[in-house]
Amino acid sequence: MTVTIAALQMCSGTDPVRNVETMRRLVREAAAKGAVYVQTPEMTGALQRDRAGLRAILRGEDDDLVVAAAAELASELGIHVHVGSTAIALADGKVANRGFLFGPDGAKICSYDKIHMFDVDLDNGESWRESAVYSPGAVARMADLPFAKLGFAICYDVRFPELFKTQAQAGAEIISVPAAFTRQTGEAHWEILLRARAIENGVYIIAAAQAGVHEDGRETFGHSIIIDPWGRVLASAGGTGEAVILADVDIAAVKAAHDKIPNLRNGRAFTLDLSSPSAKGGVAA
Repeated sequence: MTVTIAALQMCSGTDPVRNVETMRRLVREAAAKGAVYVQTPEMTGALQRDRAGLRAILRGEDDDLVVAAAAELASELGIHVHVGSTAIALADGKVANRGFLFGPDGAKICSYDKIHMFDVDLDNGESWRESAVYSPGAVARMADLPFAKLGFAICYDVRFPELFKTQAQAGAEIISVPAAFTRQTGEAHWEILLRARAIENGVYIIAAAQAGVHEDGRETFGHSIIIDPWGRVLASAGGTGEAVILADVDIAAVKAAHDKIPNLRNGRAFTLDLSSPSAKGGVAA
């Protein structure tokens, strides 16, 4: 089955109302071009580094503007709308970095909370402690859609290949990686990591990204991308500004990739032994 899918590139600010307006416009544009599945970036609702500012705009899942708009768009357009993620207030006072998938009837199919927290210190002085605000997820997620089995990841999750392998071995044919990659890490690793995850697992990768300089001062890498199971780039965007990228996805290509390189079937269990020099200068067995 061949279907058209889309990834949206945004430059979300600190106002959820304006960001939702942008999301609506771009989703409609993608649907008008034939997309049956549309993915938005990580933190579609707002990019806000200031914790007090973030908490001032937070809402629970049932009241969130992005969630409501995505459900409405899915029903109105008769497509699958995947909110890459948005910040959701939790009952314990923490925050979830949560993605949502809605079906053509507007009903929520599932949600996914980002598992791996971006706690890093970069060479350019940027320091991020996502775990100080967000509560990490603990459940990998897949959805069995009419056109493909869809797996979920968000941004920093891309650096943990075991998440992707687990989903691929469970039958995932497309894995989504919405993101808000920093410019520095994106320039170094964005495309190569995503193409590696596609090749290792023989799956399509769809990665909608934030792009440009944001109201809160951060700069994101952009370059939203769609990659096939052989690691070929089917569509990509630039490093700044909004974009709608589309690609035709043929799920038969997943089986073809697995038949050519059956590494998911050929894996073997093994143990690890650490050898060290012996007292006589040799190497211990």
